[in-house]
Amino acid sequence: MISCTEFIWVYSELFRYLDERGGKDEVFAFWKGISDNFLGNLREYIRTEGLKGMHKYWTHTLGEEGGRSILTLYDDTFIIDMHDCPSARLVHQSGRVAPYESYCEHCRHLYPPLIREYGYEVDYDVISCEKGRCRMTVKRPPGAVTPDAPARASDS
Repeated sequence: MISCTEFIWVYSELFRYLDERGGKDEVFAFWKGISDNFLGNLREYIRTEGLKGMHKYWTHTLGEEGGRSILTLYDDTFIIDMHDCPSARLVHQSGRVAPYESYCEHCRHLYPPLIREYGYEVDYDVISCEKGRCRMTVKRPPGAVTPDAPARASDS
């Protein structure tokens, strides 16, 4: 079976191609298309389990990819602290291809908009793309109706 990491250089080159052909808006539209059409498993995890579902999704996904990260789950918050993203590391340190300058921005365009659809607040910070460091914090706002905090009968 081919590992997902085998495609990292192709992704970087595709992002660059789209940017050169149509600018950043073309790249953003591509990322939105992925988010809208190819993250059904993440949507299902969030729809059925909320923050716990996000934790399950990324435990599996990041475990498959390797790297070093810490996932933290509280009652109202889910945090990913990525200390060594294998995707960013490979594209920036392998020397196979020149890295697409905004490579790490794909996560900002794939995940936060999708998560916000379910009522959560999301902060996403790239700390160092070259070193593969970022942080995503997802919070359930007080009183918000989310999959893991549905409206109570008395609230209706």
